[in-house]
Amino acid sequence: MADFEDENNRNGGSDALEKPRTRHKGKHDKDKPWDDPSIDHWKVDKFDPSWNEGGMLEVSSFSTLFPQYREKYLQECWPIVKGALKEHGVACELNLVEGCMTVSTTRKTRDPYIIIKARDLIKLLSRSVPAPQAVKILNDEMQCDIIKIGNLVRKKEQFVKRRQHLVGPNSSTLKALEILTGCYILVQGSTVAAMGSYKGLKQVRKVVEECILNKMHPVYNIKILMMRRELAKDPALANENWDRFLPKFKKKNVKQKKAKAKDKKPYTPFPPPQQPSKVDLLLESGEYFLSDQKKQAKKWQEKQEKQEAKVAETKRKREEAFVPPEEPSKEIPKHTDDNNDVAALASSLKKKAKDFSKQKSAEKIDAASYIAAPSGTSTKKKSKRS
Repeated sequence: MADFEDENNRNGGSDALEKPRTRHKGKHDKDKPWDDPSIDHWKVDKFDPSWNEGGMLEVSSFSTLFPQYREKYLQECWPIVKGALKEHGVACELNLVEGCMTVSTTRKTRDPYIIIKARDLIKLLSRSVPAPQAVKILNDEMQCDIIKIGNLVRKKEQFVKRRQHLVGPNSSTLKALEILTGCYILVQGSTVAAMGSYKGLKQVRKVVEECILNKMHPVYNIKILMMRRELAKDPALANENWDRFLPKFKKKNVKQKKAKAKDKKPYTPFPPPQQPSKVDLLLESGEYFLSDQKKQAKKWQEKQEKQEAKVAETKRKREEAFVPPEEPSKEIPKHTDDNNDVAALASSLKKKAKDFSKQKSAEKIDAASYIAAPSGTSTKKKSKRS
């Protein structure tokens, strides 16, 4: 009997070696109740407090700093923030001494993820997002992303210029991005705060980073987003690649000024002569052998001379304002021929003297000379004259 069983075992063993075990493919590929196409797996269900009636076991807290210029606004809007967080059982504190905001869970907290939402809320408030807009982050369908753009560009001038490209004239570019992505966008300092759905936030981050890194201007990204929006309306193109419909923008290299080529010096295999050290220069001038007192006195004297020269220069500059301007002098016409001028002057003086003598002689007229007189008298006068 035992021999028979041994023989059967041997035969069974040989049969097992001859016939390997086959695996049935698709054994577990059965229809599951959640594999229904009508179910949206990406939908976030609203939290029900009955799911966590026991509350939180440990206290979780987050705190963030805020700039000083936000202090006044936060004091005004803090009751709104406190009331919104109280509905979800989250405590909040505004510390003006340290300049920070803190949120923490309490015994009334039921939603375990609400503390992360509260952390995002205080982050948005510190980045200058208005309180009524920031409170919306507590909704389950709303997410946020704070994009740091300050360290993407080295030069401040380039950073300011590219950030202005993102904002656009009268914030038109930013408004177009908000409409196309369905997100709230705020550019503040070296960060960009965005609020919306995951898909919209991904698009916003791509546009912002490409703009700041100078890969693509936001206007071209807006054109692509508009075309994607139109293509999404066509159900026939739902499962096709849209790259063939989208425009491809090539970056144009702007010609830059070429650097002036330096004149190459002729090659010499010998090294340049060694420059004299400071000690060599002191030895050459003789200052090396001077005592410390003399060295200090020399330095002080040089300093005084420089100071006096500087004082004199400043005094001269100050006095320049009080120096009267030079008046234009009246030039006397120079005569070329002096001899002619002297002769003309002499002739004019002679003429004037003649006229003057004639005038005097006319004034001294004696009436007796025109009256007839006796002969005796006339002869006497004649003799006298003679």
